[in-house]
Amino acid sequence: ADTACKNRPLDLVFIVDSSRSVRPEEFEKVKTFLSEMIDTLDVGERTTRVAVMNYASTVKVEFPLRAYFDKASMKEAVSRIEPLSAGTMTGLAIQTAMDEVFTEEMGTRPATSNIPKVVIVVTDGRPQDQVQDVAVSARTAGIEIYAVGVDRADMQSLRIMASEPLDEHVFYVETYGVIEKLTSRFRETFCAVNVCALGTHGCQQVCVSNGASYLCDCYPGYILNPDKRTCSAVDMCAPGRHECDQICVSNNGSYVCDCHEGYTLNPDKKTCSAMDMCAPGRHDCAQVCLSNDGSYSCGCYEGYTLNPDKKTCSAADVCAPGRHDCEQVCVRNDLFYSCDCHQGYSLNPDRKTCSRAITSSLVTTEESCKCEAIVALQDSVTSRLEALSTK
Repeated sequence: ADTACKNRPLDLVFIVDSSRSVRPEEFEKVKTFLSEMIDTLDVGERTTRVAVMNYASTVKVEFPLRAYFDKASMKEAVSRIEPLSAGTMTGLAIQTAMDEVFTEEMGTRPATSNIPKVVIVVTDGRPQDQVQDVAVSARTAGIEIYAVGVDRADMQSLRIMASEPLDEHVFYVETYGVIEKLTSRFRETFCAVNVCALGTHGCQQVCVSNGASYLCDCYPGYILNPDKRTCSAVDMCAPGRHECDQICVSNNGSYVCDCHEGYTLNPDKKTCSAMDMCAPGRHDCAQVCLSNDGSYSCGCYEGYTLNPDKKTCSAADVCAPGRHDCEQVCVRNDLFYSCDCHQGYSLNPDRKTCSRAITSSLVTTEESCKCEAIVALQDSVTSRLEALSTK
């Protein structure tokens, strides 16, 4: 009685593995451990109530929380437990504890009593079913889970099922022969005043034990409100809180990065790179796409002009003023042009300028002189007439 816990009532359920990997002599060691644990507890109807479950591929409730309220009866019932010898359905065992043991009909005290619900799972193997989701459901329902691994136990599975903080809820021993040494560890845990475990605190998310008192805290991405109990999601997109290159999208205490139009998110999920907006299928230019740092503009081939819609092109009038360099006549030919001259002129070798044409190529020198004189006279007359006309 002197070694029993006097200050922390519990609704405590032991779930012990009796699969084929547990040898008969090892299972006897487990029963010894259970009996020694019972000895350390302040057992009673109004103090700590104890239930024991036995599992392998099936689950058996050896006795519920309402069965015994004295140590002698409990230890006698423990001594009669026989191994089931097949499979390791740990998830099924925890689910059965929730459905069939932690009920008021089976002896669990109502939530208004603020009596902690505690499970101690003892196993030497790897669960053969999905234990993670079941463990999460149990912890969410307010059940505190301790995981004890022996010998070949899978440590990752123990960590998955146990409550936080893991270093206070996951235990390991090399063999069943030394499992009794955990008795003192559990006695220290259950006898310590742990206000957070009593369920009487008002913390919304995290309760941090502080001697005989406690403090409230929040999950990552949340901050404690001025009432020191509730939590609010942090604006993770506030300046200085994120690493996004362009756009930060807040997401319930976390964030994701995004990019402006015309940019794509790089593999680092933080920075952005300009898209090739002129890649096939990204633009609607009829002829030429001009990429411009995450955007684009349209252009046209030579001989075409951009229409007012800034996308399509029309053939240009190459003979429009200013578009050609013909001295006299521009002749349009689809997208190109050629130069010509007025009557009485001929195109020079540069194919642009014109010179007055010579009407006959078969003339004598004398006739040539006469022709030149006539031409000169004609030019003089023409100039004189033009002068008179201007007057």
